Amino acid sequence: MRRYAGTLAGLLAVALLALPAAAQDKPRLGGELIFAVPSQPPSYDGHQEETFGLIHPVAPHYSTLLRVDPFDKTGTKPVGDLAESWTISKDGLVYTFKIRKGVKFHDGGELTAKDVKASYDKIIFPPAGVKSLRKAAYAAVAAVEAPDASTARFKLKWPESSFLLNLASPWNFIYKADILAKDIRWYEKNVMGTGPFKFVEHVKGSHWVGKKNPDYWDKGKPYLDGYRALFISSSSAQVAAVRGERAHIQFRGFTPADRDSLVAALGPKIAVQESAWDCALMVAMHHEKKPFDDKRVRRALTLALDRWEASKNLSKIAIVRDVAGIQVPGTPYATPPEELKKLAGYGPDINASRAEAKRLLKEAGVPEGFSFTFKNRGIPQPYEPIGIWLIDQWKQ
Repeated sequence: MRRYAGTLAGLLAVALLALPAAAQDKPRLGGELIFAVPSQPPSYDGHQEETFGLIHPVAPHYSTLLRVDPFDKTGTKPVGDLAESWTISKDGLVYTFKIRKGVKFHDGGELTAKDVKASYDKIIFPPAGVKSLRKAAYAAVAAVEAPDASTARFKLKWPESSFLLNLASPWNFIYKADILAKDIRWYEKNVMGTGPFKFVEHVKGSHWVGKKNPDYWDKGKPYLDGYRALFISSSSAQVAAVRGERAHIQFRGFTPADRDSLVAALGPKIAVQESAWDCALMVAMHHEKKPFDDKRVRRALTLALDRWEASKNLSKIAIVRDVAGIQVPGTPYATPPEELKKLAGYGPDINASRAEAKRLLKEAGVPEGFSFTFKNRGIPQPYEPIGIWLIDQWKQ
């Protein structure tokens, strides 16, 4: 029920930096960034995972073809990473990328367009038994080509307006073609990219360490000597780590109450940055199992959710804030509020929505008192308060 289940999007992001705001104007060289991560990576392969437990500690080891401009607050502007430049054919069916020269893998080998092709072939056309969570985003792609060492070409079946931004996904790590040819699953348990930091160690249940890559293609970067990710599942322990200055930041953010307590405790040692961010929390139903095989039941469960009231209350205790669609609120591609309110489950009249939900359940033959098991993720924020809220809403 992915199309109906975007409970609350546009979440509160609180970025905590152990520097006064004024000191951030000019980059400071050196040092180790220490940050807390609430979960651990199930594997090391970005192509098959979708957890912050992977992207935060692992992504710094890799480059991507494109990336989202970090200085664009709307998050809608793609810029080159490994791609130096690109052209699009007049019919919108051919995207040609010029690949940077002199980019080296951490083992010393030089990156070429062959590596880009091999990585995207794995993402878009994975062999049987190889998982790719982003395959569906590239349904328009007919073929990926590498006509020479510095050219990567994507041929599309139809024009796709979101194609460049899809290529800017931070999960699309570029792997080494020669390694994939020998063992396409090698990157599930190993790390070796072209990113700004080299892999040092991963101690399960404890930490992940990366060190500065002296051969990084973007000369003068990274500014840091390295970073250390601390795996801390408890929200209170994450707050304690920052308050005790054992960690500088937790990238997913803190609740308003935790934010205020950290500011009170650390004063000028800490800076707070807040903005809307987009994170759709999906409720996946077993659509082959009764009664969830009936779309009326699935529709009823999303109609029962009072997202507008929840945004007021949950934002006080969880890292959720705005009711939104699939794009960050306030950005160019965001769904206008009036259009959003026309969608099932987003209407402002919750009494009318719940009356319709009850009608649909009765029509589908769901008996009074029907119960089911709801399985939630084992991460405190935002899943625990969201899960409690969902159960309360469905009981009504």
